[in-house]
Amino acid sequence: MTTNPVFCAIDAPTLDEAKRLTGLVANAVGGIKLGLEFFMAAGPEGVRAARPTGVPLFLDIKLHDIPNTVAGAIRSVVPLSPTYITLHAAGGRAMMQAAAEAAASEADKLGVPRPKLLGVTVLTSLDVADLEAVGQGMEVAGQVERLARLAESSGLDGIVCAPTEIARLRRILKPSTVLMVPGIRPPGAAAGDQKRVMTPKEAMEAGATHLVIGRPITGAADPAAAARDIAAQLGLALDAEAAAPQTPES
Repeated sequence: MTTNPVFCAIDAPTLDEAKRLTGLVANAVGGIKLGLEFFMAAGPEGVRAARPTGVPLFLDIKLHDIPNTVAGAIRSVVPLSPTYITLHAAGGRAMMQAAAEAAASEADKLGVPRPKLLGVTVLTSLDVADLEAVGQGMEVAGQVERLARLAESSGLDGIVCAPTEIARLRRILKPSTVLMVPGIRPPGAAAGDQKRVMTPKEAMEAGATHLVIGRPITGAADPAAAARDIAAQLGLALDAEAAAPQTPES
């Protein structure tokens, strides 16, 4: 492994805090994840301001609407040049196909790299009791498999899944399908509101492509050091620049 697979979740409510955190960790992670709370508060300009130059962006906005609306939303964020964008696989085949077509056409029109689309299967905060409560009376793993197959066949590039589904999905999906995995906690870290967790090393050995790690890094006294510790657990040797913070563009 030579590329850092960790996307740091910057779950900050304000632009100033997001810029502070991204500047601290940018050289010690593989990319940053900005989610729905931040996007709603700061908008596209906030994303541009919080993202350090050259750092891959995972835009985790979990789109779910009618096909035309989701396609329009995808076109609206392609100019931000995100590496990954999420949408709910439960939105159905037509919605995902429309999103994939919009991502490709808009990227070609603007002359920017096409963002890769990731289907969210079952949120890591949910368990079988939660699925039953919303009328999906089946085991979590079965629902994840169903939605993952649907997303892949609808033209999406990958899946967001819990750590405990990695091995199962690797058996049924194409080798090239991206598995973006939240619910990652270093040894000794609190699980928080995540019900299905795994350590970084365990997740990568199971077949994850990327890991999403937030509070164990951003909540640490020294976020950059926490990120470097995780990299070390994965056998990555970061150079001296990893110790130097970046300054996001204003």
